[in-house]
Amino acid sequence: MGTWTARRGGGAWGLLAPATAGCALLSATATFLVPVEPGDGAVQRSYWSLAEAGLLLVLLVAVVRFAPPAGVRIAVPLVALAVSVWPLVLVDGSFLEGVGVVAFWLLPVVVAVTAGAYPRRAASRRRRAVEEARREQRLRLSRDLHDFVAHDISGIVVQAQAARFVAEADPGQALAALERIERAGLNALASMDRTVAMLHTNGAADGTPPGPARLPGLVAEFGAAGGAEAVLEADEDALGALTREAGAAAYRIVVESLTNVRRHAPGATGVSVRIRRTGGGVEVSVRDDGGGGAGGAGGAGGAARFRLPRRARGAGGLGLPALAEQVTALGGTFAAGPVPDRESPPGPGSGPGAGGGWRVTAVFPASGQDVDPPPYRHPDGLPSALDPRPHTSPSPNPYPNPRPKGPK
Repeated sequence: MGTWTARRGGGAWGLLAPATAGCALLSATATFLVPVEPGDGAVQRSYWSLAEAGLLLVLLVAVVRFAPPAGVRIAVPLVALAVSVWPLVLVDGSFLEGVGVVAFWLLPVVVAVTAGAYPRRAASRRRRAVEEARREQRLRLSRDLHDFVAHDISGIVVQAQAARFVAEADPGQALAALERIERAGLNALASMDRTVAMLHTNGAADGTPPGPARLPGLVAEFGAAGGAEAVLEADEDALGALTREAGAAAYRIVVESLTNVRRHAPGATGVSVRIRRTGGGVEVSVRDDGGGGAGGAGGAGGAARFRLPRRARGAGGLGLPALAEQVTALGGTFAAGPVPDRESPPGPGSGPGAGGGWRVTAVFPASGQDVDPPPYRHPDGLPSALDPRPHTSPSPNPYPNPRPKGPK
């Protein structure tokens, strides 16, 4: 039994439980098999039995505190048996008196179990708290890397493609693209510095997280990169109603949405970013036209479209569920999915009959009010809080790609 318990874990403490259980079993057996001598023999027997009970109780505290659960389940009942029955051979009374004696001597067993279990549970709670803190830190790191660093690096790749494309024909545009690459690289370095600072300060990164105040620059940089023209419509009243946490989440939503447009819809011609008051909350929505209009890839505009290599696009599916979780934690609602074709696409260069594109909508509470769910519903009638289906074929994996791929 000792070898089996040690293999279950606990090291030397794993051997203490079977040893204690064996001692308790021997003590209980001796209580009934060794005869009690009258007179002084009974007094000496009571002293030895009391010492055995005290030693077993001390061992029981150590077992409950440190031994593996399997050993605890074996040792506790045997120690309880040995400690509670030894006075029976010294008491000559009725059955009810014997039950009372056993119940009285079970009280020290309860005290010993409590004395060992309390610090054990406290240590377990501390371990869970540390594990939860580490998990939260990993999630924050992954969000920063995914939302900010990946956005800037994908912009660098697209800008490098554009600079190479126009280098010979228009060196001036190539120099402008290099300047944008420099800014994107500096932003990526700043994001990585913030991530490293988070590691060095136990998750409490210095500085204020990016918020709505940086959205105009973000949208302008996206539009300057070429391809889709981005338009920002922000209501000042809505911006003022956002809390700091909601503002940071809104910025992440816009970053993730623009990154997905760049990755998966390189033929999109228009992107609309809107922040407005709606009901009792603040709605943040990002929508692209899907690249189906006349100004799409290969259309009349003739503008070159640049896309990330397939390997750089990744498997997808990480950003949207994480954003939905973050918005829900702030008391808001989240929706993401394709836009029905019957709705006119946003942005310039898009005409009637263009593809519906893709829309991400989040509603944050304002002034402590509950928010109404986003008006968008899936065209097939499914709830859109996180459409569990892919956009081309059924799959059990939510968001195998965060949006449909653009034309190759």
